[in-house]
Amino acid sequence: MERIGDAFGWPFRDPDWLNKILIMGLIQLIPIVGGINGLGWMLATLDRLRAGDEKLPPANFDYLARGVQLFVVYLVYYLGLAVVGTVLYVPAVVVLAQQGHDAPNGLLVVVAFALMLLTFSVVTIGSLALTFAMPSIVLGVDHGGIAGGFHVEAIFRRARSSPLNTLIAGLMLIAAGFIGQLGAFACFIGVVFTTVYALAMQAWIIRSFEIGSTTTPTK
Repeated sequence: MERIGDAFGWPFRDPDWLNKILIMGLIQLIPIVGGINGLGWMLATLDRLRAGDEKLPPANFDYLARGVQLFVVYLVYYLGLAVVGTVLYVPAVVVLAQQGHDAPNGLLVVVAFALMLLTFSVVTIGSLALTFAMPSIVLGVDHGGIAGGFHVEAIFRRARSSPLNTLIAGLMLIAAGFIGQLGAFACFIGVVFTTVYALAMQAWIIRSFEIGSTTTPTK
């Protein structure tokens, strides 16, 4: 994973990087469709990196069909996490609302707050787990389509083949996600640049993870 540090700078090696990133950023602003196209563009970027081409793919709508598969897989995983969180959170809210009208029962209040804490813990840990599993999930979708994205055994096996590889990739993806949101925090128009730049970073990180997984012997 030595090359993973290049994730920050590699997009600028393309002489036309600014135009591509800005156009893709504008496409990203289209609700749902833009995000799906962006995921497909990230996969196309991954293909180029595999081929040794360190230039960003053209900025257009050609990546929708490919992005749909990854979008569906992401959606199902995060919806599943949201459902689990809701199942834990709603009873806590109901109990606290009831206790606000009736004579408070200390035990029920404690249980409600414990459920809220459990909800926060489950959602936080689940989100982190999905982030660290993301390279394996993306590669599963890339090689096997939607079904490959839900082949949990293969995803887990790839992730655990090199725990250090998985850890570094996950931490870098967290950094890429932060950069992707940075434009919205600093100036909303900046998100046009940062979201696509983050996708390019993700492609490099996933390719680095793939190389590391391939060269790491499995036990």
